[in-house]
Amino acid sequence: MRVIAGEFRGRRLSAPEGVTTRPTTDRVREAVFNSLVSMDLLRDAHVVDAFAGSGALGIEALSRGAAHCTFLERDRRALDALRENISSLDLHSRSRVVPSDALAALRNLPEATVLFADPPYGYEGWVALLVASPANFVVAESSRSVDLPAGWTVNREKRYGRTLVTFVERDFDVPASEPEGSLVHTTNDIQELR
Repeated sequence: MRVIAGEFRGRRLSAPEGVTTRPTTDRVREAVFNSLVSMDLLRDAHVVDAFAGSGALGIEALSRGAAHCTFLERDRRALDALRENISSLDLHSRSRVVPSDALAALRNLPEATVLFADPPYGYEGWVALLVASPANFVVAESSRSVDLPAGWTVNREKRYGRTLVTFVERDFDVPASEPEGSLVHTTNDIQELR
């Protein structure tokens, strides 16, 4: 696994041993980050990498111009790989590692620009995760369409084999009568990530 582009292009990243972590493939990361750069969402951004694993998503964001990344991870082996990657790239001053459950940690984070969420496939906590998000833009990786709470809209979706990448944005035009966290259905339209 390597950094795709930017300041750390080509640098190798350590991955945790075992089968509990599923790293995002280079192909998926390249497509996601090319889209985020074209949307100008990374320059000087404060990002959160939830379910960080090796930290590949957050590190790619830092490599492409993000100012700071908060990494959320609770698995000990993943934390070891994550800390090794941060150290080898000398990213201590631009990152923070929170060894905690992602949902619990999100409730205490300051505002962020982009949240990367790549939980294990089959994750059922999307509504609560989005409600707790400190960012108004979320990149969600899953095996199927994610459930959205009221106030969130799918911007783009694209499938890469088993991985479905969904860009989700907070909708600031939600009627006041809809309670926060109420479930809305997701789109089934798959749009091309550019």
